[in-house]
Amino acid sequence: RYVYQKQNQHQQDNDMAQKLGYGRAVADRLALEFYVIAERRSPNDYQIRGYELEARYMLTEQGEYSSDWGLLFELERENHQGNYEFTSGLLMEKEIGPTSLTLNALAVYEWGRSQKSELEGECRLQYRYRYLPQLQPAIEFYAGENYKGAGPSLMGVQKFGQMKMLKWELAVIFAIDAATVNNTLRLALEYEF
Repeated sequence: RYVYQKQNQHQQDNDMAQKLGYGRAVADRLALEFYVIAERRSPNDYQIRGYELEARYMLTEQGEYSSDWGLLFELERENHQGNYEFTSGLLMEKEIGPTSLTLNALAVYEWGRSQKSELEGECRLQYRYRYLPQLQPAIEFYAGENYKGAGPSLMGVQKFGQMKMLKWELAVIFAIDAATVNNTLRLALEYEF
């Protein structure tokens, strides 16, 4: 995953981050993923910033009810700062004809040596048109502490046999308020085998 943020005169001008991960289904309804996170906050400080462990648990089988439900748990450790972040939340996806609505409602608890302990909430919303498996346009909305943004995205899935596929995603998110970085570019590639 790749994220680039740009806003002149903003404290986080020219931020860039990459997440390289590996995941595996460990049970029928449980998947684990591990990420290494690298980040640049100024032109010369690109470094591995931390690590993240993520667990996703499906509460319902896909298509079993009118909506699909799941749980998300993430633990992130920030290297040189001794800071941690634990995220938990409810995931929901509902198919409406040729479209799909996804809602993630999350609680984030942060603590560590260089930051005060605090609990905050986040909301992520995506409305996607399933035009073709390989091409699905969407609109996204994000809200959290000091961040409110929305914008268009494109995603798709290309299958290479029964168990192999490449998922891709490209989004441009624009700020809704003055506290948010003006523009965010996000690119994600995921290969399943």
